[in-house]
Amino acid sequence: MTRFRAHVARDWSTELPDTDALWRWSVEEIERFWLSLWRFCDVVGEPGNVIMRDRDRMPGAQFFPEARLNFAENMLRFSKDGGEGDAIVFWGEDKVKRRVSHAELHDCVSRLAQHLRALGLKPGDRVAGFVPNAPEAVIGTLAAAAIGCIWSSCSPDFGVQGVLDRFGQIEPKVLITADGYWYGGKQFDSLARVAEFSAKLPSLREILVFPYLSDKPDLSNLPKGKLLPDVLAGYPGGAIQYERVPFNHPLYIMYSSGTTGVPKCIVHGQGGTLLQHLKEHRLHGDVRPHDRVFYFTTCGWMMWNWLVSGLASDATLLLYDGSPFAARGNILYDYAEAERCTLFGTSAKYIDACAKQGLDPIRTNDLSTVRMITSTGSPLAPEGFDWVYEHVKKDVCLSSISGGTDIISCFMLGNPTGPVWRGEIQMRGLGMKVEVWNDEGKPVTGEKGELVCAAPFPSMPVGFWNDPDGRKYRAAYFEIYPNIWRHGDYVELTEHGGIIVYGRSDAVLNPGGVRIGTAEIYRQVEQLPEVVESIVIGQDWENDVRVVLFVRLREGIALDDALKDKIKKQIRQNTTPRHVPAKVIQVADIPRTKSGKIVELAVRDVVHGRPVKNKEALANPEALALYEGIVELQS
Repeated sequence: MTRFRAHVARDWSTELPDTDALWRWSVEEIERFWLSLWRFCDVVGEPGNVIMRDRDRMPGAQFFPEARLNFAENMLRFSKDGGEGDAIVFWGEDKVKRRVSHAELHDCVSRLAQHLRALGLKPGDRVAGFVPNAPEAVIGTLAAAAIGCIWSSCSPDFGVQGVLDRFGQIEPKVLITADGYWYGGKQFDSLARVAEFSAKLPSLREILVFPYLSDKPDLSNLPKGKLLPDVLAGYPGGAIQYERVPFNHPLYIMYSSGTTGVPKCIVHGQGGTLLQHLKEHRLHGDVRPHDRVFYFTTCGWMMWNWLVSGLASDATLLLYDGSPFAARGNILYDYAEAERCTLFGTSAKYIDACAKQGLDPIRTNDLSTVRMITSTGSPLAPEGFDWVYEHVKKDVCLSSISGGTDIISCFMLGNPTGPVWRGEIQMRGLGMKVEVWNDEGKPVTGEKGELVCAAPFPSMPVGFWNDPDGRKYRAAYFEIYPNIWRHGDYVELTEHGGIIVYGRSDAVLNPGGVRIGTAEIYRQVEQLPEVVESIVIGQDWENDVRVVLFVRLREGIALDDALKDKIKKQIRQNTTPRHVPAKVIQVADIPRTKSGKIVELAVRDVVHGRPVKNKEALANPEALALYEGIVELQS
């Protein structure tokens, strides 16, 4: 971050005394900022003579409209000379451990890219992955990108309909899958589901299966199936013929959570994804050559795509697939120690779960190489900050980060040169004109409001799939404030430039007309040792809204009047009387998406007797039945 600030000051004769000044310059001088980043990161490709067209249009602004580049070429630039160091390290729980050198990665991508071309794939065709977080997923992504194809993946715990809701829309020509995966020490077969959903994907020309559970998977039920190692063996390694494409040429198709209907297919471009991730890794994440970057994620969450981009900063990817509490429960910290991790990425939910389980890695593990810990997925409570510094590492930059699938990146994230403020995200992203707007549509500081981005940025979606006139795209982000990106988060900008996230604005509670972020209640409730997790909704009641809190308690504990009073007292004493739930109800499970996010809107729909449109998006859809017809909510 400091070197980049000096680079900008020198190139543009601009005084930038600190990172705050750099942020202000980056949103006032958008074109200069992104050009400086391109040069600073030495992006492989031609930027062209025009940095930006139609900068006042959202959507519609175009970054580097004359540029030609290739995402995979930038990922593999440090592998092209046959380096023998680790490009990828992979742990499949405690069952599988592998290393892939730079030379091996380059060789595999070269072979697979040749095969995709031999199949007749051309730029714009889709390659899909039904994959665990294994090296083959990265190889598939880079081979597709190298020839201008589009990669789209979901994790292998999706059911048949969930896969069809996604891949059925984009019509892939090639599917890459494993024979199965490990979770919690148990084997789960993938090929039976692959056989079922692939039969309903007529666009598929070939299914490439890589062994994970067994050395020789049975492909007898897959007429289009081939073993990936056999296919790769049929081609020579060597130089890769990269297809240099325009800046906005599609790279990824991502999916909205799909809990309010069939998932939206969000298309992201090669150039925008590359530039954003370079910025976030090198500047906000302080990723340096030969660093070792870990993120606990599946291939169905955008943090996986974010992790893959670490290759462009000459970092080693530490991939993990399976349960984060496999073996004796400490496996992610064991992995970080064994592989000398420098950036350890996880979710707020994982940090909370570690605290609940009494883990103490500061005593059990040597994490001396870890410089940064990042947390995302949901707001990290102040107590989560406390736990990390007390039980994981004292001298670490703990960066809560927030953005989304919609932008395949972050709106606000870490600052390695600045202080960590308990309960806050450190800063707004460079080049991201993030503001907080009140109900009158005015920017505010020190007040809660809507998160907006008031200027274009390069990782805005290229568009939605099957949305030729852009109507769905505009409705998703620009309907409330024309020409302004409204993200749907309920947040506060603090006096020192940090951000506090209070939850999704569509899940904000509104009792008596007072807006309450759900994270404010979760923070209090989940401090109680009896409570494992909770979910809160607003129930329409007597021409108003009342707050209803559902709690999942520790095994053997029942919700009695004394515990209800304790919960309400905890909330009242630390928030306001408006936050106190009218009803507290015990449940056995809380529904969540595949990436672990709780689904407040789906629970709210069930409580109000409305259908939940796409239960396939949930990891545990059966949990919704627990919220139907609750007698206590009828009075």
